[in-house]
Amino acid sequence: MQTLYPEIKPYARHELAVEAPHVLYVDESGSPEGLPVLFVHGGPGGGCDALSRRFFDPTLYRIVTFDQRGCGRSTPHASLEHNTTAHLVSDIERIREHLGIDKWVLFGGSWGSTLSLAYAQAYPERVHALILRGVFLCRPQELSWFYQEGASRIFPDYWQDYLAPIPPEERGDLIKAYYKRLTGTDQIAQMHAAKAWSCWEGRTATLRPNTQVVDRFSDTHRALAMARIECHYFINQAFLEPNQLLRDMHKIAHLPAIIVHGRYDVICPLENAWELHEAWPNSELKIIREAGHSAAEPGICDALVRAAADIAQRLLDLPPEEA
Repeated sequence: MQTLYPEIKPYARHELAVEAPHVLYVDESGSPEGLPVLFVHGGPGGGCDALSRRFFDPTLYRIVTFDQRGCGRSTPHASLEHNTTAHLVSDIERIREHLGIDKWVLFGGSWGSTLSLAYAQAYPERVHALILRGVFLCRPQELSWFYQEGASRIFPDYWQDYLAPIPPEERGDLIKAYYKRLTGTDQIAQMHAAKAWSCWEGRTATLRPNTQVVDRFSDTHRALAMARIECHYFINQAFLEPNQLLRDMHKIAHLPAIIVHGRYDVICPLENAWELHEAWPNSELKIIREAGHSAAEPGICDALVRAAADIAQRLLDLPPEEA
């Protein structure tokens, strides 16, 4: 079983101004001359942390992480202004240009898989390969499954806590009801809603209970950004056209990809990864037994570390023992 590489510190940090009022936090670690890889975090609204750098061999990779608009160390915090999928795709391209990178590997999980696909389809000539985890295609049935009815039948006890901030008469459209509170002026109601929304995701992210994952999702600062930004995206169908990502797979069919997905992923069911793999002849699908959604689960972590080593071996033409 492969585990994460030891913790490392960035060798460079950047504050990159994009469309006002947003300033993005970007950092680089690993080898400045290595194979560029962009870690695309989930949410939207999740942000990066020290763990984000640890899936990659720092002697082989130039590791770029960034916090998307409104979250993590990017400012302003939890801002929804000028915050759409098109803006985030543009931001990724701006980062690439700012860092002087010609092409890079995209490594994205959950919403990060969505955004990686959207960017790759917009700029296929700038992508070497993709490593995706917990595939999320942001289709209406996926949003309904997790936020309206579906996952609720598997976790009825946790579901009651998710329902708690919403009065019964508004529960016919829970995303709309949450959006009303998360964008309202009542700060107490806003924070109550944010924690309930984020905790629902944290408690269902792993096959076995994981207090560290739940605590991370429950953190007040993180929960506010994640809940507000996720709800903003989801009430707008992620600012994507219907079935856009599968529809446009022909644009990146030539690119290699490794898809890692937990068999028992309740947040993003395995069907998503299966359909993506079926539409992508150049992809490999790794179905992880005894795993749910989170990259923190041992089997998924192992598969992601191996996938990064495999992609480095292919692109750098390394002997197997060096990758």
